[in-house]
Amino acid sequence: MSLSLPLKDLAGESTLFRNRVLVAGLGIALLTLALCVRLVYLQFVSHEHYQNLSHNNRINILPLAPTRGLIFDRNGVVLAQNAPTYSLEVVPEAVADMDTLLRELGEIVSIRKIDEQRFRKALKRKKSFHGVPLRFLLSESEVASFAVNRHRFPGVDIQARLSRDYPLGTLAAHLVGYVGRINEADVAKLDTVAYRGTSHIGKIGIERSYEALLHGSPGYQQVESNAAGRTLRVLERTPPRPGNDLYLHLDAPLQALAEQSLEGLRGAIVAIDPNTGGILALVSAPSYDPNLFVNGIEASRYRTLRDSPARPLFNRALDGQYPPGSTLKPFVALAALEGRLEQAGKKIFCPGWYQLSKEGRKYRDWKKSGHGHVSMTDALAQSCDVYFYEIARALGIQRMHDFLVPFGFGQKTGIDLPGEAAGLMPSPRWKRKARGKPWYPGETLITGIGQGFVLATPLQLALATASLAKMGERVVPRVAARSQRLEGDEETIIPVLQRSSIAMARKKNWQRVVHGMVQVAHGPRGTARGSGRGARYRMAGKTGTAQVFGIRQEEEYKEKDVAKHLRDHGLFIVFAPVKTPRIAIAVVVENGGSGSHSAAPIARRLLDQYLGQRVVPEKLASVESGAG
Repeated sequence: MSLSLPLKDLAGESTLFRNRVLVAGLGIALLTLALCVRLVYLQFVSHEHYQNLSHNNRINILPLAPTRGLIFDRNGVVLAQNAPTYSLEVVPEAVADMDTLLRELGEIVSIRKIDEQRFRKALKRKKSFHGVPLRFLLSESEVASFAVNRHRFPGVDIQARLSRDYPLGTLAAHLVGYVGRINEADVAKLDTVAYRGTSHIGKIGIERSYEALLHGSPGYQQVESNAAGRTLRVLERTPPRPGNDLYLHLDAPLQALAEQSLEGLRGAIVAIDPNTGGILALVSAPSYDPNLFVNGIEASRYRTLRDSPARPLFNRALDGQYPPGSTLKPFVALAALEGRLEQAGKKIFCPGWYQLSKEGRKYRDWKKSGHGHVSMTDALAQSCDVYFYEIARALGIQRMHDFLVPFGFGQKTGIDLPGEAAGLMPSPRWKRKARGKPWYPGETLITGIGQGFVLATPLQLALATASLAKMGERVVPRVAARSQRLEGDEETIIPVLQRSSIAMARKKNWQRVVHGMVQVAHGPRGTARGSGRGARYRMAGKTGTAQVFGIRQEEEYKEKDVAKHLRDHGLFIVFAPVKTPRIAIAVVVENGGSGSHSAAPIARRLLDQYLGQRVVPEKLASVESGAG
């Protein structure tokens, strides 16, 4: 039996095949057409757009930080410079896993917690293709260790940078200040364009006041980079404009001697040129090393400085407010002469105490047995409190306030340094507003000897003394003297700023007060006669002793029985030479006892240094010999 197979439909199959080929061909044609259209679009229509994207993948524009200007004293001694250092920098966009990178890098170079914290904050502020510093001040061994392992860390490289350095350490730290890492608070106030590529900014002192002058302007460079973010070549470069060098009025040898004189003590010294207002020395003791702050200070070390009872970070010269004590008496005496008080022209008897009424409180003199009959010259020379109690009573607090304010008491001086305190020159109106109480007559008496509510900064005392030396001519104190962009360029002089002079009815009034101050140092009974002995110039000064705490009327102050931190402050103001003043000085020694024993000898050493025999302090000996 045979089986019959159905015949194939050859014609139908052929038609089906042709249809399928046609559809496939049509699909291929359409896809090819779409590909061609896309190719035309990419090659012609979007050519410029994708060319820019491709260009940006390999070309980066990187900012170049300017070189910060140097800071010199008046003699050319370097106070702030830029030292070459190596830093470890990371380009974020070239790093796949930042946590892993930091962990593995930590096995090669030391990365402190503060370094990592600072780095992560900087990552948020900078563009991903900009290098972000992770570690500063790498040692030579760390540089070598990383160089061997460089291939393991794409996007990480070592950069040679200039880091701020203060070669004299603690010298003039409160005046020069320091630079520090730019933080979020700084970013909010900065011109981000001007600070591209810059990692540091002046934080305090001259570094902050003259930031715009010292910083300079950034440059730019176009660089070709590989996929790891490593620079292959520089295509184009616009150099940065360096910051200006700054020359100060400061006299480094005088500053060093002043700091040496306060070694182991707490206090402040300000020396000023009464003719220009230039600050010759500004000391706050104890001090600190500003180099610790440049690249971030460890938390433990900062806490030690911050919490120290000696307060080394506190600028006593500008922000310390002290009762001026008897250093206020020359100004009160001048007010009495100008007010034509009857008491100013006669002798007043000092039994060792003063009373407003027979039954009233006794206001004591520093000399228990009294000074007897004293004139104004005697009262200044011997610092008689009773004499000035009577003068203050006759003047009244309002007249005293109005006369002393023009000398700068109770107001900021306008110095070119941040952080200055205003002090306090009290008045009845001030007390009603600040304390909600009336003014009492006894408060007038103690104001007349620089106690009570009256407060002054060492800078204010020095400036007032300078005004006294120049018979009422007033200047604004200045630290910076001139600037220069590059060596050989023309210097820019920072002008002396004059204030309205203090006019007196008679020139003789100035002369009488100055004569009394001369007797302080050169008179047979002057309170600072020991410090004036043997001087080759004439100086006019006034000692002062300021109480730290009050004692009851029946008690007697015995220094040896009082804790050191509660002992009186010693003060001294002085200018010299008397006829042609070149320097005015204010010295405050905290808990130093009488100004004649603690502060006046320091001032004498400084005067000798500036006006007479030149002594090079040990701290500056090597610097000066090297500078010629």
